[in-house]
Amino acid sequence: MTRITVAKGDGIGPEIMQATLDMLHAAGARIETDEIEVGEQVYLSGNTSGISKASWDIIRRNKVFLKAPITTPQGGGYKSLNVTMRKMLGLYANVRPCVSLHPLCTPSTL
Repeated sequence: MTRITVAKGDGIGPEIMQATLDMLHAAGARIETDEIEVGEQVYLSGNTSGISKASWDIIRRNKVFLKAPITTPQGGGYKSLNVTMRKMLGLYANVRPCVSLHPLCTPSTL
C-alpha cells in the first residue's frame, strides 16, 4: 500500500475528490489516504497561508499529494495556496498526458 496525502478543498472540491478516489480504488490502486485540511476554512481560522505546518509535514512524509480545487479569500493579505505549494514543493511544470483520437473523434463528431 502507498500512503498519499489528500486535500478535499472547497466548493466542488469534496465531490471531485470523492469521485477521483472512487475511480482510483475501482482501478485497483493500492492506496491509503491521510486527509489534510487546506483552503478557505484554514484561511478564515487565522492562517494566512491556508495550510498548517502539520499538513506540510504530512505532505513531505507521504511524498504524494492529491489536491482538489481550493478557495483563496480575496483581499486581506491572503497568499494563494496554489502558488505557495508550487514554490515550497519545487513544482515548476504541470505535465498532462494526452492522446489523440483522430481520425476516430473529430470536432464534427462530438
